[in-house]
Amino acid sequence: MISFVVFDADGVDGRNFPPRHAYLVGPDDTPVQGDIVFRSGVVDAAKAVHTTVGLAVQLVVGRPAEANGAAGAKNTGLGLLSVQTCLLPDHVQPYLLTIELARHRIMFFLNKLEDWGLFDLSADNAVMQQFEQARASFTEALVAQRGSSEGESEPARGGYCPRADNLATKALSLAIASGEGLALINAEKQYKLRVSGKGYKEAYAHLQRLTPETPPPGAPVVVPGVGHCVLAEAPQIGCAVSPGQFTEAQQRAIVASCDFITMPMRWIDMEPTEGKLSTTATDRWIEWAIRTAKLPVVGGPLVDFRPQCAPDWLFIWENDYETLRDLVYEHVRALVVRYRRTVTRWTVASGLNVNTNFKISFEQIIDLTKMCIELVRREHPAAKIQLEVTQPWGEYLAMNRRSIAPYVYAETVVQTGAARPSSQVDAIALRVQMGNAEPGTATRDLMAFSAMLDRFGSLEKPIVVSALGAPSVPMIPKPYRSRAGAEPTDPYEPGYWRQPWSEAQQAEWLAQTMCIALSKPYVQSVCWHDLSDHPAGGPEMANGGLLAANGAPKQALARLLQVRKALKEGRWPLGA
Repeated sequence: MISFVVFDADGVDGRNFPPRHAYLVGPDDTPVQGDIVFRSGVVDAAKAVHTTVGLAVQLVVGRPAEANGAAGAKNTGLGLLSVQTCLLPDHVQPYLLTIELARHRIMFFLNKLEDWGLFDLSADNAVMQQFEQARASFTEALVAQRGSSEGESEPARGGYCPRADNLATKALSLAIASGEGLALINAEKQYKLRVSGKGYKEAYAHLQRLTPETPPPGAPVVVPGVGHCVLAEAPQIGCAVSPGQFTEAQQRAIVASCDFITMPMRWIDMEPTEGKLSTTATDRWIEWAIRTAKLPVVGGPLVDFRPQCAPDWLFIWENDYETLRDLVYEHVRALVVRYRRTVTRWTVASGLNVNTNFKISFEQIIDLTKMCIELVRREHPAAKIQLEVTQPWGEYLAMNRRSIAPYVYAETVVQTGAARPSSQVDAIALRVQMGNAEPGTATRDLMAFSAMLDRFGSLEKPIVVSALGAPSVPMIPKPYRSRAGAEPTDPYEPGYWRQPWSEAQQAEWLAQTMCIALSKPYVQSVCWHDLSDHPAGGPEMANGGLLAANGAPKQALARLLQVRKALKEGRWPLGA
């Protein structure tokens, strides 16, 4: 059991503090199961595992005026973000939550400073100055935590004085702000190496010095000890299109902003009635992309069991794995055979790691994944194959005992492919959506995003960001139902980045996250998750498109055009 004292959070009295999106994390930041309850000013967390754990929780993170770099600047805030503590031993006395959150962020910054080789940053650098302010405030909080509360606006709580909480809150804000700055400094450094081709040439030469092996020209290079592959080609930018919409405005937007399109093949759209394919809308988009726009097409996911993707009739077989497996086989085969002359890359499956709708075992998840990969490999040998991992931070593990940690799932598939070439994937795809009122889409800061990509990059496989997305309007928390008729869960608070979501915030988030992803030497492509808003909300995210429902372009489309133009010209997109 570990406990945390809270004072004033989100402007709410600590006695009524809401532990939103709260869950426990174990080693390697993997969520673990446990019970989290709140009692007058204290969060109690009872773990279900025999290991040290930390607490992850969603908080409004404010940025002090002095962190903005201008005297008299207003407190702009960093957003409603998911943050966490370090792993903490069981303790009779409660911890002060804000101190532990700040401690983790300072450690996180130092770790990434080392991982990214940025220790040579000058002490005069604005990011380093901001980080030193964070450390100083954290030190003050440690000294003040057991001090007197005399003269404070509220009394001590759990043995901690309010001043310590205020100082720790300031330290947390400064540490997150400096972390985002560090992530962008690293991104600019890597981006320039990548678009110039210098990064690949150096990795290729380094590999030749270390080993007698000479990889084919243009092949991904994996230098021993580096921890990720280095790609020769420049990254590409794409967008997913909805088969149900097909307008001239959409076509113009695609031609102007994309190197490829992703054609979702949701089972509910492709086979709404068992045994009867419905392909007219999909055929229309693919024909236009190939014949008119001359753009490559990424097809899939072919198998996606999310509620908005699986047809109702499929649930009849949820307790009969053998029949379900046969249905998946026939469905995947039918689509691949139909489109193998037009699709160049397949996303064979998505989100099987979450295991939310169809409760199948670990062995069955891996079996289904292998079957899909091998089937596509056999029916379309020339195609590239990728596997999509959803909810890459793995919050679902804290609630679902039958799910698989996202990294473990990807690692298992990569290792299986190494031993059995027919089961090998060409890339691991990540679905990264934030700010939606759905599981696994809570908002995180830029450093957390960059570090998550690095973690999957350590698999030494090319990484594809197959669905990057955020909304253009604030999303209202809503109870989540895993499927029709299921009991609703607690409302999912989507969070926001820096300010509540708007067209301007969506555009700025797109630019910064996309630039971070494009800078990674192992990221092959980045795809925006949806081209247009849908009148009825859409299968991915309401108001998450580059175009409004009436076809009007949003600010996000303009920023995407700027990023792509800068990429083609070899310029850093976020420069002045």
